Amino acid sequence: MNAENAMNAENAENAMNAMNVTSTGRARLHAEVHGPDDAEAPTIVLVHGWTCQIRFWDPVLRLLTPDHRVVLYDQRGHGRTPATPGACTASALADDLCAVLAAAVPPGRPAVVCGHSMGAMAIVAAAGRPELAERAAALVLCSTGVDRLDPTRGLPLRPRTLRLHALRAMLRTRLPYGPVTPLSRRIVRYVTLGPRGGADPGLVDATTRLVYACPRRVRAEWARAMMDFDLSAGLARLTQPVTIVHGTADRLTPLAHAHRMVLRLPGDPELIEIPGVGHMTPLEDPGQVAKTLRRLAA
Repeated sequence: MNAENAMNAENAENAMNAMNVTSTGRARLHAEVHGPDDAEAPTIVLVHGWTCQIRFWDPVLRLLTPDHRVVLYDQRGHGRTPATPGACTASALADDLCAVLAAAVPPGRPAVVCGHSMGAMAIVAAAGRPELAERAAALVLCSTGVDRLDPTRGLPLRPRTLRLHALRAMLRTRLPYGPVTPLSRRIVRYVTLGPRGGADPGLVDATTRLVYACPRRVRAEWARAMMDFDLSAGLARLTQPVTIVHGTADRLTPLAHAHRMVLRLPGDPELIEIPGVGHMTPLEDPGQVAKTLRRLAA
């Protein structure tokens, strides 16, 4: 089968497994269900992050679907889910996750829920809600933070902090990023990938395409909202076992965020640090993420 036929076959399969989930504000979320419906292992729910979409999870999905039922959905304004301007809030993130859990996770068979970046924030924002309490048996938070997300807050505009101020401006801008160029690829590589992922030209290309595919207004509105998020109070309300997966070379949400979450979470949370990996943990080391999910599902 050539590449074009393989892509058509994948699109056809995705269409067959697609479902629409209605959330607050009449938001219609595009969701997909993959893997065997009669799988004995718990369902695994994957929630992507800012500027990404369902296809972000493909490397992990391929490792899980032979024997796990996997549910994914596009966040508001990402992928095939239409934007809802003015509703880029932590409450909307929680509403959407809970709507998907209610629609796709059978009662009495709790799932393992894994979020990356903004997707992990959705999990923390949903802490204390009955849908998460009843339908999630374990939680995985990948490459995320719950507060102090603005890297420039409190920093003066000085030469040694100019790079951070430039990063903040790039994340929040409503201007188009323009065409993909060698320079833009280097910027995306620097911001999102660590030494391991950044050394793979194919991964750099795939990550750049993901970021550039996100509509600029959606990208900017979610970035501006997340800079002001403080979800730290939700950590204490997470009653399920929590595993944190974080790259040691993450520039968007540095490892200090993971260490702060460990101190605030109840019980005995697990922290998995992946050396040389940046912010895109499921892309840079899908094997480690899938291995973690399989272990928790078992």
